[in-house]
Amino acid sequence: MSDLLTHAEYKALAADMNPPRTPFIDGKYQPGKGVTFPTINPATNETWVDVTSATAADVDLAVGKAREAFDQGHWAKMNPSDRKDVLIRLCKLMTRNRRELAVMESVDSGKPILDCETIDIPESIHTIKWHAEAVDKIYDQVAPAQDDAISMIVREPIGVVAAVLPWNFPMLMLAWKIGPALAAGNSVIVKPAEQTSLTALRVAELAMEAGLPRGVLQVLPGDGPTVGEPLGRHMDVDMVSFTGSTETGRLFLKYSAESNLKKVVLECGGKNPAVVMSDAENLDHVAENVVNAAFWNAGQNCSAGSRLIVHSSVKDTLLKNITARVRDWKVGDPLDPGNHIGTMIDADHCAKVSGYLTGKALVGGTAEGNFVQPTIYEVGKDDAKAKDEIFGPILTVIEVASDDEAIEVANDTSYGLAASVFTANTRKAIRAARDIKAGTVTVNTYGEGSIATPFGGYGLSGFGGRDNGLQAHDQFTETKTIWIDLTDPKDGDNVG
Repeated sequence: MSDLLTHAEYKALAADMNPPRTPFIDGKYQPGKGVTFPTINPATNETWVDVTSATAADVDLAVGKAREAFDQGHWAKMNPSDRKDVLIRLCKLMTRNRRELAVMESVDSGKPILDCETIDIPESIHTIKWHAEAVDKIYDQVAPAQDDAISMIVREPIGVVAAVLPWNFPMLMLAWKIGPALAAGNSVIVKPAEQTSLTALRVAELAMEAGLPRGVLQVLPGDGPTVGEPLGRHMDVDMVSFTGSTETGRLFLKYSAESNLKKVVLECGGKNPAVVMSDAENLDHVAENVVNAAFWNAGQNCSAGSRLIVHSSVKDTLLKNITARVRDWKVGDPLDPGNHIGTMIDADHCAKVSGYLTGKALVGGTAEGNFVQPTIYEVGKDDAKAKDEIFGPILTVIEVASDDEAIEVANDTSYGLAASVFTANTRKAIRAARDIKAGTVTVNTYGEGSIATPFGGYGLSGFGGRDNGLQAHDQFTETKTIWIDLTDPKDGDNVG
């Protein structure tokens, strides 16, 4: 915290910044051929910079350069320890430029500079470093076989990977994709969300400085129809790794089916429950976790704990504690390090979220500009606020009469990304964690695990693989069996 600057200092840094604004292809920023689109500062609704979109021709060029780099093998066939060294150098350069990246991220996305400085940028660097360190420590396998054969199971980089990013965690999701994909030896083409292109472009430049070969990491800003769909349909893209809405995720499955059956891994939405059972202890601790789960990143988080499912015997006390804690979550200019909640990503999304600000709120219930106050409603389990992925700072409270009913309500959703359970009983905790249909279940805390644990979901929350952990390396590789016959050709019934 002591390393943070003042509000005025952050504003001065932003005013003096000259962010990148054109596609990064074949190791350099290319003159844009497409139309320009504004990068809006959502805190002011003013244009910060104009970014040049990539075109279909740019997609073809980038894919061609990625394939050329992969086939040449300068990266794909590099000694794993040498790949690790390059990625570690990238981490050092990101660390050296961390404040620039943090300010760029905050202005671009409306995220609080407090989070960018203390969470997003450090975690992004840690993610790439973790995967880099794993490069030369992941072993392949030798399968059981008869005495006259050896069966090897090896992993090979899949080839050209398109990484399609969301706007809610631009840097962190970039790291989640390129960390394991580059570590495995792939060439990667990043399509950032059109609202938040800047940090991905800057990291690509730093990667070249770190020694990444040309064509191995490229960034194509632009919208879905202009860049995303051409990548999804491209016959020479081997895989798409996508984080974003379930609706867009479905499109990439369609693009794959209608092109080359490229691999598709989707991490999509969530309507995640925080289940507070009748015997939950230390309700102030529970309240702290519930508030963090609901309002971190202004609720623009696919793993946000947006449904509080609470036993009637503890509801009133818990809500008093939650209400007291919400007062500490200040809303305002993202570049002010005293604020904990910034803006919605843009005016359109703010209008969507504000459409749910109906009825009597226990807390909040108002919006001004692109800022939405942290809001709490008590609703029935079938209310739209309890069913829809709002993707904003709105927490719904659902009262239940039993712990069994709590699990039933928790599973009453088409999503299954994350969940939290609060109970003093270990047996109940383990049973609930098993019974809740979600990819990550935390007990007596809110979180997503760590970089070492796989992250993804059930149902409409995910498809095809998991981010994080060693499982992330697996999804960016092909598995090959190599069977070696050890019999002497002089033995047996050989003819010849």
